[in-house]
This record gives sequence, C-alpha cells and structure tokens, in this order.
Amino acid sequence: MNWNSISFDWNQARAFLAAAEERSLSAAADVLGVTQPTITRQIATLEKELKVVLFERTGRSVSLTPVGLTLLEHVRTMAGGANMVSLAASNQAEDIDGLVRVSAADMTAAYLLPPVLDRLKDIAPKLELEILAENKLSDLLLREADIALRHARPEQPDLFAKLVCEDTARFYATAKYTENFGQPKRDDDLSHHQFVSFGDIDGMLAHLTSLGLSLTKQNFLYASQSQIVEWEIARQGHGVAVMTDRIAGKFPEFQSVLAEIEPFTISTWLVAHRELQSSKRIRLVFDLIAESLSP
Repeated sequence: MNWNSISFDWNQARAFLAAAEERSLSAAADVLGVTQPTITRQIATLEKELKVVLFERTGRSVSLTPVGLTLLEHVRTMAGGANMVSLAASNQAEDIDGLVRVSAADMTAAYLLPPVLDRLKDIAPKLELEILAENKLSDLLLREADIALRHARPEQPDLFAKLVCEDTARFYATAKYTENFGQPKRDDDLSHHQFVSFGDIDGMLAHLTSLGLSLTKQNFLYASQSQIVEWEIARQGHGVAVMTDRIAGKFPEFQSVLAEIEPFTISTWLVAHRELQSSKRIRLVFDLIAESLSP
C-alpha cells in the first residue's frame, strides 16, 4: 500500500458522492446534514488534492465531468466498504432483521444471487431475503420490491442506481447441437440452424439480422418468456442461445459459436428506492449484492 498516494479524507469523498448522486450541492448538503458552503469547500479541496475537475456547475445543478464519472464508481465502492465497517464494528449487522425483497431476471436470480446468501447468513442471520425471479420490471416506487437488478439505468429521480458490472455475452451451443447441425458461421447458409429466442421473436430476429446473420422466422422454432427455459432448450441441443460469459461458464457442456461476431456488452444496474440511505437492512443487502456481482 502506497500510503503517501492517499491525499484526501473520507469527508471529501463523501461530499463528492452525495453531490454526484443528488445532482445538486444543496441536496447533498441536506442528506449529509451540513451546510452547502461545507459541501462546496470539501469538493473544492478534493479537486485540489487530486488535481482534477469533478463537476461542471450549471445553475443550481451539477453534472459529472468525464474524470468525475470515472472516479464515481471507486468512491461508491469506498462508501459500501465504510458502511460494512460501521456495521461490523458496532455489531449492528447481527441485530438487523426483517424482510428484503430483491427482483431480478430469472437467470440472474437462479445463478448469480444465491452466493449472496452465504455472506448474508454470516453477517445478518436474522434477515429474510425474498428473491422475485421475474422477467419484468418491478415498480420500486410502488414497493413491489426493495431492490432490483436491471440492465438499463432507471430515469426516475426517486430511485438510486449503481452500475455493478458490465458483462460480455455471446452465442453458445452444446457439442450435441454442433454435432447434429454443424458449426454456424455468419457468412454461411444458416437455414438449417435453430436459434432459441428469449421473449419476442420479431425483436430477436431484427437484432440478429442487423449483425449480418441471414435468418428468417424459420430459424426460431423455439421461444420462451423465461430465460431459464430458453437456456435449457439450448442445453438439450435444440438451438443456439445468447448468454453472458459469466453464467455460461457454469455450464461446461456449452461452447462459444459464431466467434466472428463481437461479444455484446450487458450492463447490470443495482437499483433501490432512495430510502436505502436510511434503511440498514436494505443497505446491507444492496452492498452485499454489489460486492458479489462486481468483477
């Protein structure tokens, strides 16, 4: 550890994080319980120490500069760690109880969230976790869930969102499929190949043809609104499916195909109502999921 390289204190970083999330210096001052001049001074000191400009100021609002956006995720990680230290030091985590509901797509719920349970059991054994495996957006404002995992950043100002990972995804098929149908190639005749669609076939067809694949609806005899069902159809050798490398790596029977097509990038946002700032149980689960999913 190069201790001399750490030239700022946590209060400065916290002021920066609050201003970035609230998009206003006055709002940041309110949530931290300090005055706006204090927030302004702490951010200015941080910018001086780091020799960067973190915000562009427009009237009463602020927006992150490219440098500020880059540093934001690192400071969010610091905040999550600081919260865990506070809980552990005061033994508050073990006393946290109640229910937290987490909404996620069925594939994420089945293969990425269960590892969080081990940590949760050790840290807060009285806490209950309900995982809502659904391929629709839960309305957090109507309290359909406390936390949601989404692949797009929400626009509602009452929601707090954190980008936790950007996974690569590509086409996968089993050895059984390629033995029966051959290796699909983008520039080959694909009329005898099958692709398993997750959700709307027309939308999937339009997206894949935009990638240069010569396909028709006859290439999509199988579809499901469940990604778990889609993946299982492909696992049994009936077609090619798109999946993130993180999840596909858990299934050794799959191999990557259509390698000439660049991998897709799928962003995952962890979303909660802004009350997570004051709810210890929601904050704890939020931070544990973020830690688990971060690369």
